[in-house]
Amino acid sequence: MTPDQALVSHRRMLAQVGEDVIVRRYSGTGEARTVMEAVARARIVGYLPQELVGAVQQGDRKVILLNDPAAAVPSGKVALATLLPLDSDDQLVIRGAEVSIQGVDDSTRRIAGVVVALEIQVRG
Repeated sequence: MTPDQALVSHRRMLAQVGEDVIVRRYSGTGEARTVMEAVARARIVGYLPQELVGAVQQGDRKVILLNDPAAAVPSGKVALATLLPLDSDDQLVIRGAEVSIQGVDDSTRRIAGVVVALEIQVRG
């Protein structure tokens, strides 16, 4: 499977079962703190009981976040690629609630070196 084929497959799947989430990055402190946000399509799922090992806790969720270079960028937002790589200092806004990123896997859905989607563990 090529990266383009994988992207088309992920787009199709997320068009049916996904939802838009906001990726939020804070910079600075206090009143000088700025916020950069990107909107991306994602699928949010819970972890199965057998997946509750290591750093994964009950109540954590897995987010499959599409890295789509052709996605429209709403006014006032930035392209997701601008915020990559994501880390635990970044936040996601899911259904209006901000959640903390616990871990980011950018390898599982990487095809021929292209990050098609990220698998993110979130809490909150």
